[in-house]
Amino acid sequence: MSEQPRRSPDAGLDTATRHLDAPFAAVDLAAYRANTADLARRARGTPIRLVTKSVRCRSLITKALESPGYSGLLCYSLEEALWLYRVGVSDDLVVAYPSVDRVALRDLATDRGAAAAITVMVDSTEHLDVIDAAAGPERAEVRVCLEVDASWRPLRGRDVLHVGTRRSPVHTVAQARDTATRIVARRGFRLVGVMAYEGQIAGLADAPAKQPLKAAALRWVQSRSRTEIAERRAAIVRAVREITTVEFVNGGGTGSIESTVAEQAVTEVAAGSGLVGPTLFDDYSRFDPRPAVQFALPVVHRPRPGTATLYGGGYIASGAIGADRQPRPVDPGLRLTRIEGAGEVQTPVVGPGADELRLGDRVWFRHAKGGELAERFLDYHLVDDGRLLDSVPTYRGEGRSFG
Repeated sequence: MSEQPRRSPDAGLDTATRHLDAPFAAVDLAAYRANTADLARRARGTPIRLVTKSVRCRSLITKALESPGYSGLLCYSLEEALWLYRVGVSDDLVVAYPSVDRVALRDLATDRGAAAAITVMVDSTEHLDVIDAAAGPERAEVRVCLEVDASWRPLRGRDVLHVGTRRSPVHTVAQARDTATRIVARRGFRLVGVMAYEGQIAGLADAPAKQPLKAAALRWVQSRSRTEIAERRAAIVRAVREITTVEFVNGGGTGSIESTVAEQAVTEVAAGSGLVGPTLFDDYSRFDPRPAVQFALPVVHRPRPGTATLYGGGYIASGAIGADRQPRPVDPGLRLTRIEGAGEVQTPVVGPGADELRLGDRVWFRHAKGGELAERFLDYHLVDDGRLLDSVPTYRGEGRSFG
């Protein structure tokens, strides 16, 4: 095995971890801090609720929460929110997706401290029925947030052409008013927030490389969608506030911070992936996060000139299957093959850089999405100023999986 790898994403990151056997994942803390500050700068004073699924590491979540501009967590699982509350990470947690986990719902409703700290998502009275059935008669008041569909429906609002994520059935002002009225009328619940995630703006890169026509189309759609959601969200919030007092209005994501915080109706913005800087955020025109989390794979085969085969690497991101969901070699002289791509037990790489690789050398990669890489590693190795400071567990390393 070679004493020192020849392919490196960053001299400091690589040198600090040279004694580690790959595969492993490392965090460039300088890049993480820079991304944390840049998100806060883009939010222009609007509090950022940290999206935990984009990080999935308690140490990194805590570091972000301790930074100026961040307040509260947006969790992806009620079980996760209960855990983070009980280990003292935060006492202001919103669960971004409705839960039908009866054990977790009963746990929440019978723990008054947790019930006061955690807000669960609903979009119908059916969700209230599920909570009531799970909670039992002796229970605390449950805080709920009304989720509104933020997708763009260009054909006069009809759900014939739907641009955005498929989430809440509540789209119109009338639907929001009716649902909010029903929630407020139910004993045992308190409506405290409104959330609308405009995924067609926040989650779609508007400057795809070498695709000018697609970029122009995306910007056209996003421009019109921004105008529509700003007007509709403001009207919905006014309607809900006529019924009850809400504590927060949450919107957006890493990719839409500028337009979301420009809306007066929004009191906080959600963000998380921008902290990590995954490849899916490379093609936005409005911001440029630094790659903060990377992983290294070892060379285990040299099957032919111009090809090196690595151990592992099949860390495919969720979403519609495509090349953009695969991890990407950091070295521009390497690329995945079209036939094999990134595989569970082996990943071939080809290109000018492949002939320089020897058995035992490392190849560094970036993942396509923010937090999903943490499901593949028990630890993240923290590097700062060229020094390995610590190794901290991911959720998986703490024996936690909320998938």
